[in-house]
Amino acid sequence: MGNAIKTRIIKIGNSRGIRIPKVLLAQAKLGDEIEMEIKGDNLIIHSLQNPRKGWDEQFVEMARRCDDRLLDSEAAIPSSWDKDEWEW
Repeated sequence: MGNAIKTRIIKIGNSRGIRIPKVLLAQAKLGDEIEMEIKGDNLIIHSLQNPRKGWDEQFVEMARRCDDRLLDSEAAIPSSWDKDEWEW
């Protein structure tokens, strides 16, 4: 499990919390908003970053450059098996 850092759970109003050291925040690439979940007896904290962020703009740019063609265009052509054997 990598480099562990010991910390304490502290009281924050009616709740409890932890202080996450800056070095861990940077390594985990955590922003201001996070998502937490329980797996077994572990609390998992991860970023809310959207891995597909910016895809819409990239697709528009690809279309503008006429670079949005099918890379495997042969697979899109129906074969005799597709025509004769496939049932919809």
